[in-house]
Amino acid sequence: MSLEPFQQSAALSLGVELELQLVNTHDYDLAPYAEDMLRMMGKYKLPGSVVPEMTSSMIEISTGVCRSSSEVLGQLSQIRDALVKCADKLNIAVVGGGTHPFQQWHERRIYDKPRFRELSDLYGYLSKQFTIFGQHVHVGCPDADAALLTLHRMSRYIPHFIALSASSPYVQGQDTAFDSARLNSVFAFPLSGRAPFALTWDEFTVYFDKMTKTGVVKSMKDFYWDIRPKPEFGTIEIRVFDTPLTVERAAALAAYVQSLASWFMNEQPFMPTEDDYLVYTYNRFQACRFGLDAVYVDPASGEHMALREHILLTMHQVNKHAEAASASSALKMLRGDINRNHNDARWLRERQGQERLLAEVIRQAAGRFRGDA
Repeated sequence: MSLEPFQQSAALSLGVELELQLVNTHDYDLAPYAEDMLRMMGKYKLPGSVVPEMTSSMIEISTGVCRSSSEVLGQLSQIRDALVKCADKLNIAVVGGGTHPFQQWHERRIYDKPRFRELSDLYGYLSKQFTIFGQHVHVGCPDADAALLTLHRMSRYIPHFIALSASSPYVQGQDTAFDSARLNSVFAFPLSGRAPFALTWDEFTVYFDKMTKTGVVKSMKDFYWDIRPKPEFGTIEIRVFDTPLTVERAAALAAYVQSLASWFMNEQPFMPTEDDYLVYTYNRFQACRFGLDAVYVDPASGEHMALREHILLTMHQVNKHAEAASASSALKMLRGDINRNHNDARWLRERQGQERLLAEVIRQAAGRFRGDA
């Protein structure tokens, strides 16, 4: 199978996908209600789409093509409100977060769809362990070569995205000591990690053709990279975010991506190199483990600094691009959280410290998702 051509898209346009948890309102464990939710959501006229995910206790919502993060927020809020109404009728709740804190993976059911059955046959128990919840952000690129350049520039900032979105400190009832434990599950898949270092679409096509000839890969969907090109949309897709606890935070993270992409495309601030990836896995681990308290190693200079300082420095660098994209208030919200050393993982731990019961933490997280004060 050959690589499909890179489609035209509006540069810096946005699209956001959120994988969400469906929980019962008895003990707040995951509940297999995806089919019922999809049927009920089909009655609403909404932007974007609502689709099933790998297991039947999760659902994915996505926006249409948006010009700004405020448009992303408007669409996500509309879909969220409809989800909450449907969930209330079913006596279940919808929750954000990158992992469910105490679900048991072996109790999950694979959603009955050919691709999911195929993946389950291939990956075995990993498929059920993939009951994890991420946010994906698509950003439009003017052409295929610009997409690859933007992808490799964006790779330096993967630790920012992990720390700012981290919301998966608990797995199977245990505090993992990670802010984002979710990404450890992704790394188990053979085609995860980073994209190959190709800066032109011709080079990338050669790589893709070699991979398809091995029979390991049929389409871009088979790559679980942290960032991958999406030629059918004319975008790159950033996949390392944990699903935040609120749609407001999801939109703010998209605003940060758009501001960075504008900086890259308009100013070409640096040329990515293969050597950028020498510290990639280390920086990624630090952000997963320690969140905003991580150490960041600058791939160009080798300088070690606090990740939170590097994020604040970068936000200052992209400030005028954020203003041009009407994203200043979103970045201000994120900066406020950085200055308070606060992300969703911290919120979950604080709630657990007060409440002791993880079920009560999930009940409160469901309230946050629906927009309760």
